[in-house]
Amino acid sequence: MGTFLSITFILLALTSAANSCLPSDRAALMAFKAALHEPYLGIFNSWAGQDCCHNWYGVSCDPMTKRVADINLRGESEDPIFEKAHRTGFMTGSISPAICRLNRLSSLTIADWKGISGIIPPCIANLPFLRILDLIGNNISGEIPTDIGRLSRLTVFNVADNRLTGTIPRSITNLSSLMHLDLRSNQISGTLPTNFGKLRMLSRVLLSRNRLTGSIPFSISYIYRLSDLDLSFNQFSGPIPEGLGKMAVLATLNLDGNRISGKLPTTLLNSAISILNLSRNAIDGYIPDVFGPRSYFTAIDLSYNLLRGPIPKSITAATYIGHLDLSHNHLCGPIPEGSPFDHLEASSFVFNDCLCGKPLRPC
Repeated sequence: MGTFLSITFILLALTSAANSCLPSDRAALMAFKAALHEPYLGIFNSWAGQDCCHNWYGVSCDPMTKRVADINLRGESEDPIFEKAHRTGFMTGSISPAICRLNRLSSLTIADWKGISGIIPPCIANLPFLRILDLIGNNISGEIPTDIGRLSRLTVFNVADNRLTGTIPRSITNLSSLMHLDLRSNQISGTLPTNFGKLRMLSRVLLSRNRLTGSIPFSISYIYRLSDLDLSFNQFSGPIPEGLGKMAVLATLNLDGNRISGKLPTTLLNSAISILNLSRNAIDGYIPDVFGPRSYFTAIDLSYNLLRGPIPKSITAATYIGHLDLSHNHLCGPIPEGSPFDHLEASSFVFNDCLCGKPLRPC
């Protein structure tokens, strides 16, 4: 009987060990935890015991290999732990390079903790299975790892709202699976790689509020899946590539707050774009008189440029224009009658050279 119980105990122990995470993965998680301090919610209280695959907050394992596959720690969440505390998260410390020992990691999300500082560990580029890297809303500094392009499976790269500096690594164009790139609100400088269009899987490119310079690469127009391009509030210069208006699914184009010059491409006004913001640049010349049934705009903002001449009458042929801002230019002549002008306010037309007609003074 005693022998039978001993064998049963050994079998149970072996089964338990087989179903729990690897000791090396657990050790890497504990080193990762040791570099962070979360004082209010106690999210790391569950990181106890030998099995990091069960009931460790934010940790998920592959059911077949029992290797840690996902770390999902969000400082803003509807999880009961946040609702009970009646607050969002706050965490300090840094991201330990120990995270790179989790070599089967598929998803790493450490988002919106506000106080996490330090750098992105360069060894992140050595995680061959990483698909999602989301570090938005922290206080991370330093540069994007030079070898980021080695992450051939990466689909989401989000480091917005941090304090990153340096340039966009040239290797980023090797991320052939990348669908979502968000570098907003950092201090990244330099130019966009001329071969940026290699990233053919991209659907969203959000680079606003950085210090990027140079021209907008024409190759971006080769990214046929791109639906949202936001380069606003940088220091881009030169003309707008005409190819942007020929993209099949590009719906939102924000280039406001740059140093863009040259003419307004006719292609942009008869395209799939529904939100077009080119305000606060140095675009000159006439507004092309090419609006038609394909022109469907939720919003067009061309304010604070150097546009001159009349407002084109073909705007009334557009299928829909919800908001139109032509203020602070050098436009002249009568404001056309009919839609969309019959629902626009004077603020859409003020500070031009000699516009007249409703909603401004009579001609």
